[in-house]
Amino acid sequence: MATTTAADLSNTGTLFRSPEQIARMLTTLLGNGQTVQCDLAAGEMLFESRLLFVDPARAFIVMESGASESATAELLARPNASFHSSTGGSHIEFSAAGSQRVEHEGSPAVRLSFPEILIAQQSRAAERVVLQPREPLKFVADTGGPLSFDGTLVDISPGGFACLQYAPSITLEPGTVLKECCIEMPGRPSATADLEIRYSRLVTLPDGRREIRSGCRFLDAKPELKALLASFFVH
Repeated sequence: MATTTAADLSNTGTLFRSPEQIARMLTTLLGNGQTVQCDLAAGEMLFESRLLFVDPARAFIVMESGASESATAELLARPNASFHSSTGGSHIEFSAAGSQRVEHEGSPAVRLSFPEILIAQQSRAAERVVLQPREPLKFVADTGGPLSFDGTLVDISPGGFACLQYAPSITLEPGTVLKECCIEMPGRPSATADLEIRYSRLVTLPDGRREIRSGCRFLDAKPELKALLASFFVH
């Protein structure tokens, strides 16, 4: 029997890699008839569906084709997609690849590969208290790598977790590791750190712009980096 591999993270949720645990979570979504969503076209299009079947052998899942044909077509054109849903006080996010049109019990459906990673984040009765920087910190993700892009570090907790904010045209799936991210702090030398993405959500800013906000954790938060970041926080 396989052992469940999960890291219980109070700020950015629990990441599951065990197929058994992932199947259990997906089966809960299926049994509750929860809506599953996928943000497409840089946040301008939404695919909404429900799970129809979770393969017991953990090889694939099947969803409704969705009410919007254009959103379904956009989903089918993607090699991989991230889905999110909520059930029992938890926010759930997972990625799946290889989408294709199929029929399920005589109705149009979409079949995808079984997710390799799933994130479950518990809702909280009280607001989480984190340290807020006096001003957003700029960062360059995956410096010199294929995923390199600019963004803003908008939230950091004392436990080594953070929220990144960036353009909606960028897709970061749970489990993605951004290497040597350069954090630029005004008046101080920049610092670098590796970050692992835990979840991603589309947010609307006060000025109406839409961006992606991703929860992540520092994989190599050295004492020097923590001290440097802490100098920009207020209690």
